[in-house]
Amino acid sequence: MLGHEHSDNDLSGTVHGPAIQSGKVYGGIHFHTEAAPEAAPEARGPKPPWQLPPSIRITGRSAEVSTLEGHRARATREGHPTLAAVSGLGGVGKTAVALAWLHTIRPHFPGGQLYADLGAQSPGGPVDPGEVVGRFLRALGVPTPQVPPVLAERVALYRSLTADRRLVVMLDDAATAAQVRPLLPAGQCVTAVTSRRRLPGLSVDGGHVIHLEPLGREAAVELLDSTLADGRVAEQPEEARALVDLCAGLPLAVRIAGARLAARPRHGITTMVRALTEEHDRLEALAIDGDHDVRAALDLSYQGLPAGAAHLYRLLGLHPGREFGGPVADAVLGSDAADALDVLYDASLLIDAGQAAGAERYRFHDLVRLHALAQADRHESPEERAAALRRIGYHYLANATRAEELIDPQHRTMARDFGPGPVVDAGFGDGRAGDEEAADAALDWLEHELPNLMAVLRIARPAGIPALGWQLADAMWPLFLRRKFYEEWREAHREGLLAAEECGDEAAVCRMLTSGGLGELDMDCPEQALVMFERAADSFLRTGDTLGHARTLNYRGLAHQRLGEPDRAAGLFGRAAAELPDRGDRRAGALARFNLADVALSRGLYEDAVRDAEAARDVLREAGDTYNTARADALAGRAYLGLGRLDLAEAGLRAALDTLRPMSADHETARALGGLALVSEGRGQPGLARRCYREALVLYSAVGGPGSADAQEVRDRLGALGPEAGENGTADDGDAAG
Repeated sequence: MLGHEHSDNDLSGTVHGPAIQSGKVYGGIHFHTEAAPEAAPEARGPKPPWQLPPSIRITGRSAEVSTLEGHRARATREGHPTLAAVSGLGGVGKTAVALAWLHTIRPHFPGGQLYADLGAQSPGGPVDPGEVVGRFLRALGVPTPQVPPVLAERVALYRSLTADRRLVVMLDDAATAAQVRPLLPAGQCVTAVTSRRRLPGLSVDGGHVIHLEPLGREAAVELLDSTLADGRVAEQPEEARALVDLCAGLPLAVRIAGARLAARPRHGITTMVRALTEEHDRLEALAIDGDHDVRAALDLSYQGLPAGAAHLYRLLGLHPGREFGGPVADAVLGSDAADALDVLYDASLLIDAGQAAGAERYRFHDLVRLHALAQADRHESPEERAAALRRIGYHYLANATRAEELIDPQHRTMARDFGPGPVVDAGFGDGRAGDEEAADAALDWLEHELPNLMAVLRIARPAGIPALGWQLADAMWPLFLRRKFYEEWREAHREGLLAAEECGDEAAVCRMLTSGGLGELDMDCPEQALVMFERAADSFLRTGDTLGHARTLNYRGLAHQRLGEPDRAAGLFGRAAAELPDRGDRRAGALARFNLADVALSRGLYEDAVRDAEAARDVLREAGDTYNTARADALAGRAYLGLGRLDLAEAGLRAALDTLRPMSADHETARALGGLALVSEGRGQPGLARRCYREALVLYSAVGGPGSADAQEVRDRLGALGPEAGENGTADDGDAAG
């Protein structure tokens, strides 16, 4: 029961940080799960996801698109989901064909579109299917805390959500059928897979596999003509045929060659034929699976780039993630990269990856990225490559830190190194700390960039910049805390711990242990959390950091509380409440006293709970911690309820609700509503109680799932109230939660 005990225990976020509360959920929770019968009728589901990349014009592929659509029609008639795999050489147009087909059928699939690049050709290796299905679940409206940690459970939930939904899924650049299978939806959905391999194993799953051959000569000439759009193909038809022959009918090669010609309107096609012939001959001995035809075109296109664009092309090949925005290019180049980006895009060396936060995103075709990386190895010194990689890493760290400041301004207490160059703003908002809109924009930026942030973190140690690794893990803390990316939370802090150890920075080691331990606690692994907290405590003792050691008392108390050891937990909380103010951290001491009150409440020691909760509240209010002040009000209200003092209980609970509800702190809001419902029951007002319970049920279902223990407890209370019929209407006037 992650939500109940743990979310009641808020404390400093890391060894040197501010308060955190590992069960709380911030920011714009929408009621995505199917509400129980008692749920408020206004609860609505999410908007359908529309994730497919833009479609581009294709030539000579009408037969393949018709085949795919015919397979879909048959599967639909037979009541089966549609699964189609498109295979072929790199650059043959697999993604373009699949997108062209899927975009045409969009009107028939109102459930939305999901897209994932499975990274078979990525330097970092294929993407783990568990990561992808987690993203899909969130896109389908599953709140992050409800995304199961285990792959099998994620897949089961994914299939349940798609069973009655008409949805399109595109799985691009798959490595194996085994990677694809967990990502196949249920029901009358359509899945398109692209891969260089034929993936015959998908036939077992009802898949229809088509293999794309290179374009025929006339279709390739038509593609060249549409790329140039200036009449040169009609004027030089034989030269055009010779050019597309040299491109071996691969659309990527034709587009790249055409883009280069388009940039040189006074050049005849013959000039390109001559140059490409020479380049083709040079690469012939190195040919593998036909890629030399694309590589020849890439070499020529690269050679025609202005110096600045060529430099950017090489350095962007070092980017460890799959896509990037303009600010990353600015950081890599150390200056405004807009013009160079336009040159690369016009030369078909970059692909439009859509928009995020109103800004353009780009990505490389896998062959183009490999080419850019090879050019970087050939033309950039090891020092310049290392410096560019550092600029990329520092860019992400600086902007993650900016996001952290907007979301949780008290969290960062340790120095961050952003490198020697100026910081390039990622452009996710100009708000200030405490501004909820700015905080939401910053959280959205962190979530969108999470794959890139993790990619940078993974290469930090191998690249010789381990401090970047642990600092980036620390900067991502608000995202992990509020949106519960558990797998990344665990991986980031494990890698961050190794990085801190490599730096020999004991304070950073403790930071990673405590932040990582709180993640383990949130993932219901209190034993592992306790091991990490105790290691940090030992380190603080060795280094004489009495404040750090006192803070670990709170963490260790939480672990023992979760392990069902309230006596040990209370002892540790009591020590922390006594020691922390003397060590200079009154706020953390107040949080320890709050935790002590929580233990007293669970034991029915209501007078003790009131005393400690109100003492904690006064200090937290003085410290400006409105969230935890409200939680202390709510806890005191529940304690007064136990004493039968309904007026004081209602006052505390309503004060808490007034603060918590606008913050979208849904779990704590639900707990306050449950307390108000009990107050209404105690006053003989079942209608008011029922309204509070219903709203609480919607919130608990959104945070922990309809089947959570908290949600079930509320259902039981509603059931015990009996039917609404016959209630005294005058007693129920008003809004109990208002």
